[in-house]
Amino acid sequence: MAYVHTLVNRNFLEYASYVIKDRAIPHLDDGFKPVQRRIVHSLFEMDDGKFHKVANVVGHCMQYHPHGDASIYSALVVLANKELLIEKQGNFGNLLTGDEPSAARYIECRLRPLAGETLLNPELTAYEPSYDGRRKEPTVFPAKLPYVLLLGAEGIAVGMSTRILPHNLSEVIGAMRRCLEGKGFELYPDFYSGGFLDVTEYDDGHGRIRSRARLDTSDPKRIVVREVAFGSTTESLIASVEQAARKGKVKIAGLNDYTSEDVEIEIKLARGVYADDVVDSLYAFTECETQVPVNLLVIRDERPISMTVTEVIEYHAHHLVEILRAELELEQGKLNDTLHARTLERIFIEERIYKEIEQQTTQEAVFTAVYSGLAPFVSRLRRKVTDEDIERLLRIPIRRISLYDINRAKKEMEEIKTRLAEVKGHLRGLRKYAIGFLDKLQEKYAAGAARRSEMASFQKVAAREVVARTLVLRYDRDSGYLGHGLANGESLFGVSPYDRVLVIRASGMYSVIDVPEKLFVDTGMLHCRIADKEELAAVPLTVVYRMPSGEVNIKRCRIEKYILDKGYQLVPQESRILAFSTRERGSVTIRYKKKPQLRKLEDRFDLAQYAVRGQHTQGVRLTNKEISTVKIGPLN
Repeated sequence: MAYVHTLVNRNFLEYASYVIKDRAIPHLDDGFKPVQRRIVHSLFEMDDGKFHKVANVVGHCMQYHPHGDASIYSALVVLANKELLIEKQGNFGNLLTGDEPSAARYIECRLRPLAGETLLNPELTAYEPSYDGRRKEPTVFPAKLPYVLLLGAEGIAVGMSTRILPHNLSEVIGAMRRCLEGKGFELYPDFYSGGFLDVTEYDDGHGRIRSRARLDTSDPKRIVVREVAFGSTTESLIASVEQAARKGKVKIAGLNDYTSEDVEIEIKLARGVYADDVVDSLYAFTECETQVPVNLLVIRDERPISMTVTEVIEYHAHHLVEILRAELELEQGKLNDTLHARTLERIFIEERIYKEIEQQTTQEAVFTAVYSGLAPFVSRLRRKVTDEDIERLLRIPIRRISLYDINRAKKEMEEIKTRLAEVKGHLRGLRKYAIGFLDKLQEKYAAGAARRSEMASFQKVAAREVVARTLVLRYDRDSGYLGHGLANGESLFGVSPYDRVLVIRASGMYSVIDVPEKLFVDTGMLHCRIADKEELAAVPLTVVYRMPSGEVNIKRCRIEKYILDKGYQLVPQESRILAFSTRERGSVTIRYKKKPQLRKLEDRFDLAQYAVRGQHTQGVRLTNKEISTVKIGPLN
């Protein structure tokens, strides 16, 4: 049994780790999940400047992805619809309407130039064997931009999840630039669908946002939806409006969808209803307003970690500097190698060292002759001469030697030296070089990337505040039933399905309940009112009751807290309520039973003498005498 527990625990941990790292959570460095990284890698390998059938890309990617073609196709469509790294051709679906894309054999794609400039560098990319060991795939791309913020991501793993919202390319580049300059910055999401965006509770990537559709209310008899909220489509929004209309929450006369490239949904209003009266209801009961929780969870250093947007920008600003350093050092090494080779070639030809090998009969003698010929010129070289250098010199064809242009060789070497000086200068001022790199990206790719979502601040519309109280709450004293579905009985007040009511029964038991359709409460209900928390806490309840011992007490209190549908006792058990009132000011008049020795038959008590306390306060004794009647009324 212990073996089984150990086996299950180990296998579950391996499974959980696999789902977290290799399926659901994006990597901080390049912002990709494994399937997305494999798609981009396949497009790099296939790239010839032309469009490729998506079906071919999926087939190529299956060399790296062991989970079938369906997941590759769907991930590719989602990535292409971000319109950042992949250029698409054909029907990739419509994010605004929710229309599905065409089959993989009908649509085409290729990488955008931005992908090559900010992701691809095989010499700096770490590779690992593919699932079958036949090929190499990248473990992570050396990304120069925080694609985890640009693309956004959603994923559910074992015991954790991530939801990262997409951000604007121009604003992300600007934030990285300000970070490199040591300045403060703020960064908020931006959505393809546009609309309004409230980031009051965004909390740097760990709170939530509220998104609203853009409504045109210029015509008082109709409302036109011009942009949808994030997470919504025209299809789902129309369905939500129709459902709200069926339930009577929104009064409309008709719906027309004229959406093509831009969203245009016409909502015709019912007779006597105007646009300003309906807007709040649309936000409360339909997808005209959505609320999206966010949780910025990524893989960093092979582990899941929760980060803020600010931390991601700071990480990638430093990461960009390190990648540019590695690229410059790589280029510097290549330039030094090229300059060394050109210098050797120039000495070999100009000094006619090749003449010294004409009489040699063995390879060792040839190498020795070349080494001896180069010896006087070692000071002009950048490093020690190797056998590989000699091999390269010996492979120079006679035609090239005879046509050797000294001036052109000098010019080429000067250009290499000039570029080497530039590279050294960039290495000395890496931060400035990184800022210049970002400026070029901004000018080339992000200049036209204007923000789509308009920043705004708006309060959430409470459903119970916008629903008209068209239902009549009735109470039938004979049967003891309360509800809006009663045909007979006393009409109390208007309610909506979202209201709650306070019910105080003759027994002294009270509770707060949802508005009932038909509910037995008591044949002697003392009080009923809408249980608005602020109003309820402001209403003083006065109750006069007889204790089992016979004394008469008064209690004044407010109901400040309650749990829905829970019963509370207003007076001690087995007590009998004699009078009840919600008066702020007034008096209690008590008449006593006539007795021979009793001279005073009536007492009056001013309510102001008794403080209004919490609902659990104890009563105050008024009298021990036998009473005839109790009445709470105004002060005379």
